[in-house]
Amino acid sequence: MKAWQHYLAVGIGSGLGSAMRYAVSLGAQATLGSYFPWGTLLANVAGSWLIGWLAAVATLAPTRWWQPFGIAGFCGGFTTFSLFSVETLHFIDIGKPGLALVYLVVSLPLWLGAAAVGDRMARS
Repeated sequence: MKAWQHYLAVGIGSGLGSAMRYAVSLGAQATLGSYFPWGTLLANVAGSWLIGWLAAVATLAPTRWWQPFGIAGFCGGFTTFSLFSVETLHFIDIGKPGLALVYLVVSLPLWLGAAAVGDRMARS
């Protein structure tokens, strides 16, 4: 695969991942309300599982077109540390530092755990 094809795969994957994250966020907000950023949390946990699975599969198979598309592209666009950061700061700005701390303490272990589960599932 040529370098420009890798960039194209990453770009397309990122666009699709970002659109999917937006859909998950809207769906979560409509279903669960807007008090807590459930959509970002769900997207980051699901994306962490997927990237753990894809990265493990990538170690078992030679590089293919789907690796830049799926790992850097889709998962990079679907997950979002930057939005998580802004949402956490927003909780602090509106006087809810306890909720910011809960979001932080819940998110990081869930992301790491989901990536570990994805990795183990791919290797089994």
